[in-house]
Amino acid sequence: MDTYLLISIGSYFLVMLAIGLYAYRNTQDDVEGYLLGGRQLTPGVMALSAGASDMSGWILMGLPGAMYISGLSSAWIAVGLVVGAYLNYRMVAPRLRVYTELANDAVTIPDFLGSRFNNDGQALRTISALVIIVFFTLYTSAGLVAGGKLFESAFGQSYELGIMLTAGVVVAYTLFGGFLAVSLTDFVQGCIMFLALVIVPVVAFTLTEAPVENLKEIDPQLLQMTTGVSVIAIISSAAWGLGYFGQPHIIVRFMAIRSIRELPTARRIGMGWMIVSVFGALGVGLIGRAYSSEFDVTVSDPETIFIILSQIIFHPLIAGFLLAAILAAIMSTISSQLLVSASSLSEDLFHKAFARNASSSQVVLVGRLSVVAVCLVAGWLALDPSESILGLVGNAWAGFGAAFGPIILLALFWRNLSYWGAVVGMITGAVVVLIWIRLGLGGLIYEIVPGFIAALGMAILVSLLTPKPTPLKLALFDEMKRQID
Repeated sequence: MDTYLLISIGSYFLVMLAIGLYAYRNTQDDVEGYLLGGRQLTPGVMALSAGASDMSGWILMGLPGAMYISGLSSAWIAVGLVVGAYLNYRMVAPRLRVYTELANDAVTIPDFLGSRFNNDGQALRTISALVIIVFFTLYTSAGLVAGGKLFESAFGQSYELGIMLTAGVVVAYTLFGGFLAVSLTDFVQGCIMFLALVIVPVVAFTLTEAPVENLKEIDPQLLQMTTGVSVIAIISSAAWGLGYFGQPHIIVRFMAIRSIRELPTARRIGMGWMIVSVFGALGVGLIGRAYSSEFDVTVSDPETIFIILSQIIFHPLIAGFLLAAILAAIMSTISSQLLVSASSLSEDLFHKAFARNASSSQVVLVGRLSVVAVCLVAGWLALDPSESILGLVGNAWAGFGAAFGPIILLALFWRNLSYWGAVVGMITGAVVVLIWIRLGLGGLIYEIVPGFIAALGMAILVSLLTPKPTPLKLALFDEMKRQID
């Protein structure tokens, strides 16, 4: 590995570990402190933490790769994501922040859903936790695949070593620093990603002569958003935005902000960061296609176009910083997913289902052990480097979006959503997505669409046929609405 690259990457790893150590020293050894940072995130940290944990390695590898292959027709994913993120801030964030505090001060999404209804909600908590563990393990493996590909293509190291280094550093700061470490590292990683996604496409554009003409010569459809693209394909791409309402690692950030009054500031910061970052990623793929054609650059894997441009165009020291942005994107998402998975295993399964009398320190210990366990399983799944990063992320995103999205929206906006409506709706969403993937119907339409519709319909139907929440729980819903209004 080049010395300059080693300095850049090594410095990045040390900074992440130092933040983890700082968070460990400033995190109380209790459940709310470890899993939610004591609900004390500032708007800037919350917004960039949500954004960085959302935009995993796919924004620097998967999305540019899709843009490199298909051109502007891939931009529909970006359109759907931007709209979905904005609606998430406006619709979900304020109600979830207030409601989770009213609902027994819930610190996890399964805990909130279980407390929302007229009994202890253990069946719903357990199902929610299992859905989180299954899909987040898959999601985490996508991040580790990206880490392995980065070390293999950029640093000439083995794919397996890349997986181990990426996992090792993430586990270290997540294990000890908990939610505060994850949020603070996400903030720093979000800043690095933002700079990289501005610098690389802009510099590559200035070095490419007549990039538009080059793209037209390669394939005129690269510059068309609709030509050659079916309506179903557009719906499938834009439907990625539906997933936001059900992503536990993103919406849990809304629960941790200091005050609901600071959410508009967080929304402006978060949406500004996201719009620039997403369109920067699209620019990397499109300009990268023109650049590689003009300078006869071999691109064997389109998902590595950001890596290739960084190494060719920039000095190794700067290239190391830019490649650290990929690690930032990968690690910020993995750490968030590990923490949410650990919270489900420790709080929702261990504490609420098996050890109700466990102390806070015992729950935190189980949470830390869960971080290691989930990462080991995800690392084993990631050993197959042939998997597409965007494909893995797409499957997990659909699973969460269909299982949790309709239930979260109904729980926050419809007071008559029943306990069994939520249970059946969640199971339906997850099962439909898994069956759709298993039957290979993703080419027909993105699996989140049938999964979301089926879950929403079943949740409403079963709620109309089963008892409503108790008057006490309905009064809690009304109090949430009163505070929001």
